[in-house]
Formats: sequence, structure tokens, C-alpha cells
Amino acid sequence: MNFLNEYHLTGLAIGICTFLIIGLFHPIVIHAEYRWGTRCWWVFLLLGLAGVAASVAVSHVFWSSLLGVFSFSSFWSIKEIFEQEERVRKGWFPKNPRRTYRF
Repeated sequence: MNFLNEYHLTGLAIGICTFLIIGLFHPIVIHAEYRWGTRCWWVFLLLGLAGVAASVAVSHVFWSSLLGVFSFSSFWSIKEIFEQEERVRKGWFPKNPRRTYRF
């Protein structure tokens, strides 16, 4: 961490990690909706709440920022999982043949 602070790279590292965290959540949402549908939204809620608590508890700015990004990406995923169901309904993504759909 001293290296990042010494060369003023903390913001750049946070930006790169933010990009990776958000990018990681896209396939997670797609896979979760395919496997479990929208019933798993509460998992993202719990992850988000845990991330907020951890972000407040951690004193280091770098890790606290990444935990904040993780938690709000989890909250955003709740919205995205319902939108993913709509994308499946429109035929943009495949339906899971082992699941029944409401539409």
C-alpha cells in the first residue's frame, strides 16, 4: 500500500478494481437469473449490507472504497436481476429449460 501512496496511484488502483468488480457482477447476475430466477435477489441484498458494514469498519481508504464499490454493485444487481428476467422474456438470453417461468 505504501507503493500506491508514494507514487500517487491509489485512485488509479481504485478505478481499475472498480472496473473489475462491476465487470464481474454482469456474468454473476446472468448466471444467477438462469439458475434461480429472481428468487435470489435477497442474496445480493445480504452481500450489499455486509459490504456496507465492512466498508464502515475498515479504516484504510483503499479497502474501504473497494468494499463500498462491492456493496453498491450488489445493490445494483438486485435491479439487474429483475431486468435480466425481462431480457430473457424478450428472447435476448436463453431460458433455463429446467425452470418454469411466470411469463
